[in-house]
Amino acid sequence: MQRLLMKGNEAIAEAAIRAGCRHFFGYPITPQNEVCAYMSRRMPQVEGVFLQAESELAAINMVLGASAAGARAMTSSSSPGVALKTEGISYIAGSDLPGLIVNIQRGGPGLGTIQPAQSDYNQATKAPGHGDLRLIVFAPSTVQEMVDCVFEAFDLTEKYRMPGMLLCDGLLGQMMEPVIFPKVEAAPSEKPWALTGHGGKRPPNIVTSLNLDAELCQKANLARFERYAEAEKTQAKAESFMTEDADIIVVAYGACSRIVRSAVITARAKGIKVGLLRPITVWPFPAEQIVAASKNAGALLAVEMSMGQMVHDVRTALEFKKPVHFLGRTGGVVPTPNDVLEQLESIDRGLKA
Repeated sequence: MQRLLMKGNEAIAEAAIRAGCRHFFGYPITPQNEVCAYMSRRMPQVEGVFLQAESELAAINMVLGASAAGARAMTSSSSPGVALKTEGISYIAGSDLPGLIVNIQRGGPGLGTIQPAQSDYNQATKAPGHGDLRLIVFAPSTVQEMVDCVFEAFDLTEKYRMPGMLLCDGLLGQMMEPVIFPKVEAAPSEKPWALTGHGGKRPPNIVTSLNLDAELCQKANLARFERYAEAEKTQAKAESFMTEDADIIVVAYGACSRIVRSAVITARAKGIKVGLLRPITVWPFPAEQIVAASKNAGALLAVEMSMGQMVHDVRTALEFKKPVHFLGRTGGVVPTPNDVLEQLESIDRGLKA
């Protein structure tokens, strides 16, 4: 299979097209602009629709409309833009529709900086919109994995009829790596819920997130959370690296996990038994995998480009039974392998004291 050298943002866009996405609605913001630019060139070539909306709010609601008609639709943005989309994301979830949102994160809060960050974790996994809802959230660590996650995200959002998100950052969006695009047999999936016309063969569909009756609204939410529970049981994904005999487990995702992997290798060379547990999905969160990987470990370390968001999920997964240390950088500052190594050496000294 042919390997192509591509920038992360452009690889996401090409993967979406090859996964059957023919409707893209976006709005420019650094550092995700290449997604929009690539889609503007490619969509006409595949008889798709590219539309630069008048705002982020308009873009996400266009995704809702296209999805309601049974189309695979996507939008992309960066942190402040995704914040503006949260109302529409909630409407998509409340309408039981799929749809893919790409977030190439930048430092904040506010307008912040255009440098990479991971400080939208809580927004993506805890509060992606108002009300009781969840997103399937992938956190790839390579350009190849960004491609793979796009294909999987479209399939899973349709399976569970819920929105999905690729939670990346400026590092991954801007870096170039070789990728292979999988060959996909585009088989049209049945979407009996879509507004595709019924010709008298079935009752007409109504797509809405409005439930004025409290009991009916509760019933809809309970049914939705049954699907979420199934996704939690079957879709949590993580990768283990050198965890079998580790005294210290580092938990990191996305671009941070690449930095941590380098520090783990260096620490091992110095005789410190360290392993990496890398969440691939951050919702569902791979709690069971973290517990299993840290069974024989004395301590854990969460490394994030934030002031500490995922660290709370790590502590909760372990039911606060083991010490979980934290190393964070914020505002667009990226931790170095030496930063991680120094923290690991300190933890190791504490375990041996």
